[in-house]
Amino acid sequence: MTKRIISVYFTSWSIYAREFNVKDLDVTKISHINYAFANLDSDGNVKLGDPWADTDKHFDGDSWNEEGNNLYGNWKQLGLLKKRNRHLKVLISIGGWTWSTNFPAVAANPSKRNIMVTSAIKMMYDLGADGIDIDWEYPSTESDANNYVTLCKEFRHEMDKYAEKIGEQNPFLLTAAVPCGPDQYKKLCLKDMSKYLDFFNLMSYDMSGSWSSVAGHQANLYGDGLSVDKAVTAYISRGVPSQKIVVGIPMYGRSFTNTKGIGHPFDGTGEGTWEKGVFDYKKLPPQNSQEFFDDKIVASYSYNQIRKELITYDTPDIVRLKAKYVIDNNLRGVMNWEISSDFPTSHSRSLLSIEFDSLNGTECLDSTPNHIYYPDSVYDNVRNYFG
Repeated sequence: MTKRIISVYFTSWSIYAREFNVKDLDVTKISHINYAFANLDSDGNVKLGDPWADTDKHFDGDSWNEEGNNLYGNWKQLGLLKKRNRHLKVLISIGGWTWSTNFPAVAANPSKRNIMVTSAIKMMYDLGADGIDIDWEYPSTESDANNYVTLCKEFRHEMDKYAEKIGEQNPFLLTAAVPCGPDQYKKLCLKDMSKYLDFFNLMSYDMSGSWSSVAGHQANLYGDGLSVDKAVTAYISRGVPSQKIVVGIPMYGRSFTNTKGIGHPFDGTGEGTWEKGVFDYKKLPPQNSQEFFDDKIVASYSYNQIRKELITYDTPDIVRLKAKYVIDNNLRGVMNWEISSDFPTSHSRSLLSIEFDSLNGTECLDSTPNHIYYPDSVYDNVRNYFG
């Protein structure tokens, strides 16, 4: 029986106004967490994105009187979760939309590439992570694409070398967040990347938004334009095994205002939950809005007749069909951006719960053991595995 990945992105900033903490994660339904984000500087150094949230903040139960050099912050909380849930793997995600600026120059320079790989692996074992997720948005030239392959190759080699050094039989994970638009993925050397990556996190959303000329679906499974299926088919045809493809699910909606509906012009975007035009899934559908379902292209949205506002997002029915698509096409699983925006898993509309149930639950959840042995960590409590 195929073991499925259900991964989520957990963001360092979710602990602030969103008030979503590591303790709020229902890890019985999650196999992998990608922690967003670590930054990449112009010299190739991989650095914490938010040191206070990542390693310094004291949460309830954390002592202020422990001796030695100890890890706190979100990464201690994640370490404690890993200790209690040995199926749970946590990866450091590097880059993202905001912090991808330095990727081209770093990947092109052997010395800077070495600094990146070395500093990322050090961060991995210092924090007690299970691997690295590269989120380069986006390689734009043939040179970028070739350098990306070299970067993946060097990461894979050095991660395997480190695992061998400490006597670890279970490999550390190397993944990448990758685009679903042909303008981006056609530039990538996907078959060559696939030799070194454990799986690809397909960012199969944001197909429509404030930048579009008309209101459209942001994550439709099928359709004439951009679609999840077209991206998946393209990745497979370009040499990526289906079992290395993880389909992205948006846990948010994108808004269009002053529009008559899908395919029609719009004027502006809604206020959003935290940023203009973007709504947390758990806030949808808005009051006095009706949900609509397009069974031909497998997409959904809400519409408010009075305000003329359309919001494109995945409803529970859509996510069930996407999970079926994953099974039918022998894909590896699903990924979610990002988990603070979902309903609690006890809620009937929780996308995470629906994914878990639709992919056949605990019996089929990837249960490869995580790593607990970090003899070289700079932190005493990580070396002692929070004993």
